[in-house]
Amino acid sequence: MTQQPVEMRRHSAAHLLAAAVHQLFPEAKFGVGPVVENGFYYDIDIGRSVLPEDVEAITKTMRSIQGQNPAFVRQELPIDEAISLFVDLGQTYKVELLNDLKTKGTTKVNMEEAQEIDPQNVGTVSIYRTGAFVDLCRGPHVAEAKEIGNAWKLTKVAGAYWRGKETNPQMQRIYGICFVNKEELEAYEHMLEEAEKRDHRKIGAAQDLFFIDETVGKGLVMWLPNGTIMRNAVEALAVEMEEKQGYQRVSTPHIAKQELYLTSGHLPYYKDSMYPPMEMDDGVYYMKAMNCPHHHMIFKYGLRSYKELPLRLAEYGVCYRNELSGALAGLLRVRALAMNDAHIYCRKDQIKDEFKRVLSLVIEYFRIFGLKDYWFRLSKWSPDHVEKYINQPENWEYSQNVLRDVLVEMQVPFREADDEAAFYGPKVDVQFKSVIGREETMSTVQLDFVARERFALQYVDETGQKNGEVFVIHRAPLSTHERFMAFLIEHYAGSFPTWLSPVQVTILPVADRHNAFAQALSAELKEAGVRVTVDETPESVGKKIRNAEVKRIPYALVVGDKEAAGEALTVRRRGEKEQQSMEKSAFIKALLEEIKERRG
Repeated sequence: MTQQPVEMRRHSAAHLLAAAVHQLFPEAKFGVGPVVENGFYYDIDIGRSVLPEDVEAITKTMRSIQGQNPAFVRQELPIDEAISLFVDLGQTYKVELLNDLKTKGTTKVNMEEAQEIDPQNVGTVSIYRTGAFVDLCRGPHVAEAKEIGNAWKLTKVAGAYWRGKETNPQMQRIYGICFVNKEELEAYEHMLEEAEKRDHRKIGAAQDLFFIDETVGKGLVMWLPNGTIMRNAVEALAVEMEEKQGYQRVSTPHIAKQELYLTSGHLPYYKDSMYPPMEMDDGVYYMKAMNCPHHHMIFKYGLRSYKELPLRLAEYGVCYRNELSGALAGLLRVRALAMNDAHIYCRKDQIKDEFKRVLSLVIEYFRIFGLKDYWFRLSKWSPDHVEKYINQPENWEYSQNVLRDVLVEMQVPFREADDEAAFYGPKVDVQFKSVIGREETMSTVQLDFVARERFALQYVDETGQKNGEVFVIHRAPLSTHERFMAFLIEHYAGSFPTWLSPVQVTILPVADRHNAFAQALSAELKEAGVRVTVDETPESVGKKIRNAEVKRIPYALVVGDKEAAGEALTVRRRGEKEQQSMEKSAFIKALLEEIKERRG
């Protein structure tokens, strides 16, 4: 059998899925079936939800069709002939795609749809026949069904609005995975199992970190005491690190008048992502969706001297985004988010040093948290698409060269991406791959040419003249607090380092007569700044130890007659089978050093 590229196998597996659905549900209507990371999906409409027993039947039918080994036969048709064909087949979704392509050209073709119709050729389209099933597709596909191989599996079903619009019919999206061989499939399934164990929502519930309730609202996180301790610890780290780098902390209101967002340019272009306006007696107000306009106003408060530059303003400010309810996902995508935000106001000749400082800060954060699988992406403008960007070619070339020099000098892994910059300047994205294989943009550092013009930012230079050459660096190295906490929960699988753990030490009295000593020891540890609990439940000491392990508390101290009499403490460290004896003073000293240095 010919070895075919995995993307071709995945695309063909999507057609095999559709062919099986067509055989089981002859009246089914089909949307799109693109290749996605690690697999494929197909949007279908069978007039009801797809049930687990349906998935089993579809899988069995796919295997049966594959065993018959039908060919994937390509045919090109004029677009009108293709429309007539799919009208006759009753495939209304395909007809809509073709009519849009015919009447509106490429403007209606999104990335998924482009796998079915070639946006560069609106005169003719291609179809593929797989046995009795006919599909609209640009290809390419394997020659015969057996070339897909056996390393595929259907994984889940989800609802999906046709073409991503809430006003359109809701279809059933059947997902599948597909790999070159079964070893790769099994490795991926193992990763999924690991992801399930590390799911930040499950761990968050088990350890009483946070919850989201419909009564409060979707995407609005309620932080419980344990989660708030962790939230404060991360923020305290940011404050400490930023103070060392000369940042000044500010606080800004959660709402502002629409004039501010008109000046910044966020209205009307960002309006759909902001909460609806509030009509007040003195004007129209919006919930804050970003901190930068507020910080620009702080910069403008009083005339700045060149001696104040670079000026670094930092805020752990809460912002609000009007995300669709279907897009919300635990802590990863929320409607109220605390941003580890800052804006640096500097001269042109200070850009390089400031970017280097920001990237060094990012790297230091990652060292502290033990995050190693990351790289940087330099997103540049494109002089061929000047309509997308501010028209300052000299600044584009200068700043892109400066950012590239920084990345080279710091000897960090990076890639360049053309035509991906923000409209107001180039940016460096920090790409991170989590322990469960999910790749995300952890944070972004952006250079801004536009703010100085929109807000008339200026300073008094060495000659005493007002100078408007103020460049702004936007940075949030710890992303939003919610997203970063999700990463940490998954990264540590709930076994947090001692400095970050909500409870750092638990004391386990062997019997009731040891409770007084346990409480006295607890008070001493608390006085030293340690977060500690005492387990006075009427359980055996073995059960108490197991409970501490389930709660993933870093240290458990078993106290009995010997400990109460002043002998060494019996210390059990999380993840270690053997307990050890330590003098109380030595234990407290080592513990405080571990917390201070953020180890463990």
